[in-house]
Amino acid sequence: MTTDFQKIFDLVENIDISNYSKNRNFIDGSVTKLSPYISRGVISTKFILESLKKRNINLKKVEKFIQELAWRDYWQITWKNKNIDVDLKQKQKDVKKYGVPENIIKSNTGIKVIDKAIHDLYISGYMHNHVRMYIASIICNIGKCHWYIPAQWFYYHLIDGDWGSNALSWQWVCGSNSSKKYIANQENINKYCRDSQKNTFLDHSYEYLFNCGIPQEIENVINPKLETSILNESKGKIDCEKPILIYNYYNLDPFWRQDLNANRVLLLEPSFFKKFPVSDFVFNNFLKLAKNIRNIKIIYSEFNDLKQNYNKSQIYFKEHPTNIHYKGMCDERDWLFKTKSYYPSFFKFWNANKWELKI
Repeated sequence: MTTDFQKIFDLVENIDISNYSKNRNFIDGSVTKLSPYISRGVISTKFILESLKKRNINLKKVEKFIQELAWRDYWQITWKNKNIDVDLKQKQKDVKKYGVPENIIKSNTGIKVIDKAIHDLYISGYMHNHVRMYIASIICNIGKCHWYIPAQWFYYHLIDGDWGSNALSWQWVCGSNSSKKYIANQENINKYCRDSQKNTFLDHSYEYLFNCGIPQEIENVINPKLETSILNESKGKIDCEKPILIYNYYNLDPFWRQDLNANRVLLLEPSFFKKFPVSDFVFNNFLKLAKNIRNIKIIYSEFNDLKQNYNKSQIYFKEHPTNIHYKGMCDERDWLFKTKSYYPSFFKFWNANKWELKI
């Protein structure tokens, strides 16, 4: 994964999504891998859409890809309007345990594709979306674990970790944010992961898997220790005569108010990383992206302390569900649609607003 802004923008301008709708669910399919940059606020869903328009791409022909962009906005709007740390629509059914199966964490389930994906996640911070669904299904619907702790574990290791997309996707899989649970068997995994493995605890019919007990391979559950070793000192001095632009884990936009003569501050709040811990690998990748913002100053502080220390400076920030405690001038994020209202389903959201795209 590149952390150079120019290369990131080049990726956007040259993405090939001509086969996206046909093979995106395959592990070697035509996915863009732009999610780490969307999640960190380097680029937005609207930025990508505008790039497609400039290339005169027929939006109707790539509607499935645009829907996936809209899914990201939909999760964010849901997060903006709802408490997503709890079961959203209904209680997750048939919960027996709280934690993560030990053999999942150790990438030792016996399912080759799953074990390799977890092993690679620890190294690269990336996992194909379809495989994420497989793992969530194994943990929640086969292993009978509540979704919250496994979702935290996933978020901890993902370079594109976005709590909105992550938490609500886990809830979609386990049925607390959908009408039914999602389960994939070994045959399905083999199809989309180009494999042929047999005789695993998933090598059964769907009817069997919906009603079976917890397989011994994922029976032992543990609560992983998730902590972030963030910087504990500030780097750079703030000029009290200039306004302050606050960047954070969800805003690394290099074009944001670029003509304003201001302090550009990367705010690392200890309370944020305590609630949303990430691995050292993920955190260091985040810092590399932040270094591309010219004259960025790293401030290790809670926002309220920063505000008190620099109470004469005008503070600017971008809206996000994690910084509703910020005070100052709030800039709106770049959304695909004008609406910020919650819809009970994605397709109600999509059908009510897609007219704006003129598809």
